[in-house]
Amino acid sequence: MAETRTPIDTDILISGGGVAGLTAAAAFGQAGFTTICVDPTPPVTEEAAEGADMRSTAFLRPSREVLQAAGIWDRLLPYAAPLQIMRIVDAGGESPTARLTRDFDAADLSDEPFGWNFPNWLLRRELVAALADNPLVDFRPGVATTGLVTRESGAEVTLSDGTHVRARLVIGADGRNSFVREAAGLGVKTIRYGQKALAFAVTHPIPHDNVSTEIHRSGGPFTLVPLPDRDGKSSSAIVWMERAAEAERLATLPTEEFEAAIMERSTGLLGPLKLETRRAVWPMMTQIADRFSGQRVALIAEAAHVIPPIGAQGLNMSLADLACLLKLAEEDPVHLGEAKMLDAYHRRRWPEVKAREVGIDLLNRASMVEAQPLRDLRAGVLGALYSLGPVRKTLMKAGLGVR
Repeated sequence: MAETRTPIDTDILISGGGVAGLTAAAAFGQAGFTTICVDPTPPVTEEAAEGADMRSTAFLRPSREVLQAAGIWDRLLPYAAPLQIMRIVDAGGESPTARLTRDFDAADLSDEPFGWNFPNWLLRRELVAALADNPLVDFRPGVATTGLVTRESGAEVTLSDGTHVRARLVIGADGRNSFVREAAGLGVKTIRYGQKALAFAVTHPIPHDNVSTEIHRSGGPFTLVPLPDRDGKSSSAIVWMERAAEAERLATLPTEEFEAAIMERSTGLLGPLKLETRRAVWPMMTQIADRFSGQRVALIAEAAHVIPPIGAQGLNMSLADLACLLKLAEEDPVHLGEAKMLDAYHRRRWPEVKAREVGIDLLNRASMVEAQPLRDLRAGVLGALYSLGPVRKTLMKAGLGVR
């Protein structure tokens, strides 16, 4: 007879061990909920290792509160690069030079920076270490979610190692092709842009002075985000969004030619840029699930929504999902995962995410324009918005997720 394993009981099963899933595991464990987190791919926690996530994440102020509640902010802070100024540059003239520069300074709102930037591979390293110190969290790298059956009374989850788990709540944090979302019968709408993004890190002779710079020309924004110094040299993470064919061409250029291309596209703001890491490429899309919850299931992060990396919104929206879900769980732990709680989660998060998705979609389309008259119009609109002080502050607060 085949061996049958006794099911494991847990409050929460999190499917997905990316930055959002690992943070969720830390947060729910810190809040006193027994939590199992699984991911089919063990997290890559060294920059030079194959498969390392070359992107970086700028945690805005509301996200810091989530990380503090999860007990991991103090662990991350030594590796932070503060973001004091958000600079937008329009380089949409006849030549790739900066013709309009506008600075949004966090000092206009408070005495704290807009946020703090971290390499994603480093976030994974520190999050995995934090989970090892939490007795209520069982992190199982290399294990996938392969089956999900839900009832009013709870969820039964089958894992790829043959383990059966009974959970009161299943959190889908398993990415844009979410197994949990599909198994729960939740639909999704996707917009593809024919765009791809390159992500990599550079060093440069001119200090970034904690300024995050987004340069608009055509094809998509070119964004330089401060990183801590690398071997005594100023360093930045770059996300360069381009038409798909052009992005693929750039990704395969010899290093010297690529460095010349990024120097030109950056308008030389930080001097010659030296490539320090490999180049990662991934496709751009906007995607939103029809619902963020189902029976005993909640979707967070890219299982719920995907947007282009503009304005540091992506992972910050994901942590806002987590904050909302955690608050509902802590307010009524007896009814964790029941319909009333999950309906409230959907009602609170879906409209806000949809509004931000629409805004980012419009910004991305504006950044892609090729025609010179449209590029001139974009520069004019930016200048007009910036010149109105109350509008500028409202835009800054909206970008932060501050009401």
